[in-house]
Amino acid sequence: MTEPLNHKLDVSKIKTLTDVKNVFECMSLITNASEGYEKYELIKEYFTLPNDPQELKLELPRKSLEEISQEFDEKIDKQVEDVEYKFAQLKYYQEYQFSKKITRIIEDIEYARKNGSFPAKLDYSKLTATGSNITSNFVIKEGGKEVGYYTFGSGYLRYYMRKKPTAISRWFMKNCLSFVWVDV
Repeated sequence: MTEPLNHKLDVSKIKTLTDVKNVFECMSLITNASEGYEKYELIKEYFTLPNDPQELKLELPRKSLEEISQEFDEKIDKQVEDVEYKFAQLKYYQEYQFSKKITRIIEDIEYARKNGSFPAKLDYSKLTATGSNITSNFVIKEGGKEVGYYTFGSGYLRYYMRKKPTAISRWFMKNCLSFVWVDV
């Protein structure tokens, strides 16, 4: 298997457009260069090549089948260990959550035995409602520095915008879609 060797280009030898064309042609051929090659002299003219043409070929060291098998087994063992560790973490977390919920249920049952009813999860006496509607606004913002917002109906939906729409857009939104623009 051969790989490009990234030989140094001698820039001082490039003087004309023909030289540039030859350099680009040589760049694609540099991996297959040898002394018997027809354009070897052209490649040798522009690039610094080693003295021994055999050095142009880069052979990757071959591994034996046993080495590859051993590396594969090590990777598989590592993966198995990682999965076992993650399952152990998940098991611990699930047991903790289960224990917490069971403890809460047991505490609620003991409270019910003593007081005759289960504890209230929400204390409604502390809520104060102004008027008959206790809903909150639904707000959509673009990020910051809003100049106004569109709303419709009772004003609970607000779509804030950073740029004020043109008068034509605001007129269209108000008269056709019932969306009203409000400056901030």
